[in-house]
Amino acid sequence: MTVTNESRPSEDAATGSVFAALHTDSDRLWQALMEMAKIGATPKGGVNRQALTELDRQGRELFIQWCRAEGCTIRVDRIGNVFARRPGRVDGPAVMMGSHLDSQPTGGKYDGCFGVLAGLEVIRTLNAHNITTDAPVEVVAWTNEEGCRFAPCMMGSGVFTGELDFDTMLARTDAEGASAGEALDAIHARGSDNVSIDEIKAYFEPHIEQGPILEDTDTTIGVVIGALGQKWFDLTLTGLEAHAGPTPMHLRRDALLGAAEIIQALNHIASEHAPHGRGTVGCITAHPGSRNVIPGEVTMTLDMRHWEPEALATMSQTLATSIANISERHGLDYTLTPTADFAPEFFDERCVEAVRRGAERLGLSHREIISGAGHDAIFIGRVAPAAMIFIPCKDGISHNEAESATPEHVHAGANVLLHAVLDAAGVAA
Repeated sequence: MTVTNESRPSEDAATGSVFAALHTDSDRLWQALMEMAKIGATPKGGVNRQALTELDRQGRELFIQWCRAEGCTIRVDRIGNVFARRPGRVDGPAVMMGSHLDSQPTGGKYDGCFGVLAGLEVIRTLNAHNITTDAPVEVVAWTNEEGCRFAPCMMGSGVFTGELDFDTMLARTDAEGASAGEALDAIHARGSDNVSIDEIKAYFEPHIEQGPILEDTDTTIGVVIGALGQKWFDLTLTGLEAHAGPTPMHLRRDALLGAAEIIQALNHIASEHAPHGRGTVGCITAHPGSRNVIPGEVTMTLDMRHWEPEALATMSQTLATSIANISERHGLDYTLTPTADFAPEFFDERCVEAVRRGAERLGLSHREIISGAGHDAIFIGRVAPAAMIFIPCKDGISHNEAESATPEHVHAGANVLLHAVLDAAGVAA
């Protein structure tokens, strides 16, 4: 076993493992997070490092620089995913860890970035203790997880796994009309390395929870067993624009009134499927937008989520029926267009157990949890064994400059990642 006497961690009698007390370097990880947060820093303490921008390029280059300093081999695939591999005793599939470096326009320091830099910290810790793993260990930064500049979200992992078509993704445009392909080339992020899904032995993604459950229950580690399925729709309601004064209420074809009832219906449907049901209207626009004109057209987004496939299908069908009935009652035409359909994800039991054992070995409070958000691990989990590690974030706030996590929780999440990786990769004897 290639562990130096000077750095050998103490043995834990409960596990019999010389690695039971092994920890990452809390200060080093925190410093890396704060250094990365300077790239795209906003006045309110967050970051604006949107995918395939100049700031994204700077973040990628800093990450690559740090990985090369640890002796990692760098590969970049055709959609810009960055892979940094530390060799193992055997040259075969790697235990992979990571997340993303891109952010929302008013994003926080930890969403995505924590997962990438926790992976780097694992490699730094293995190097510092001269530990050779049986399998290679690899950290990845996925391209455009957020999807705020180029839709859809999880673009890099989606192309990597074949869930999303490469050419279609390259053609996606931002608000200014630039394509994702043009943006990739503009920051020299398009690579030519072929990285296969067959190269993944296991995948672990650490992340802030982006919700309030861990904080509310005073729990340090979320052992993520899966993620809610999602169905997204764009809805257009078409009525008749008319003067707000002369038109009696019973003769109106008010598209916004229909939209209001649909919002209520969506929330009712989600509540009827508690505790995992979710229903959200995130965007709504009324036309023509004049105070004394009855809205003749409304466009809106619909977001439905649930843990159980059957329940999600039922919610979707109930919503479609409600839209049809409400539209008929108000004399509206409508177009309902599906825009995303992600099945619920059930993470690999062995990977989940590796996370749980890591938390137990370290004496950290933990609980099973289901992710309500989309993550790259969802796509990876469809082609390889995968699991996620959650840590609390203050007030459950994310996608916000006020997003906050404590150094203690960041350290705890990285330590659980380290132990899960060692569990999956094995240690050379």
